[in-house]
Amino acid sequence: MKSNKIILVLRITVAIILIQTLRFKFTAHPDSVYIFETVGLEPYGRIGIGVLELIAGILLLIPKTIWAGAFLTIGLIGGAIIMHLTQLGIEVNGDGGVLFFTAIITFLLSAIILYYYRKNIPIIGKKLSF
Repeated sequence: MKSNKIILVLRITVAIILIQTLRFKFTAHPDSVYIFETVGLEPYGRIGIGVLELIAGILLLIPKTIWAGAFLTIGLIGGAIIMHLTQLGIEVNGDGGVLFFTAIITFLLSAIILYYYRKNIPIIGKKLSF
């Protein structure tokens, strides 16, 4: 029972991280525009990724779709981490690496959530129950 509460806290934490960044993406905050211009995805990538992050955040909060939200988050944040490592750098616009380290934390928490709910994944979930 204690692990269920811990996982719930992790789910809420990841959902909050995903959803709180949307105000920057959807309002075209200069830092967000800079990031997406640098990686060549401005404006459609910024808005599209924002929509996907909103969907992932919602999926993490719905019991039957937790695994999907965690999986989607891993994909999205994995892409962000790769962009940091290849094009943006760890520090973006003097943020001291906050965006990068937040992405690492979000990725790891999502991986923990997905591992915990691996049995709920359709088709392959039963085979992953070890």
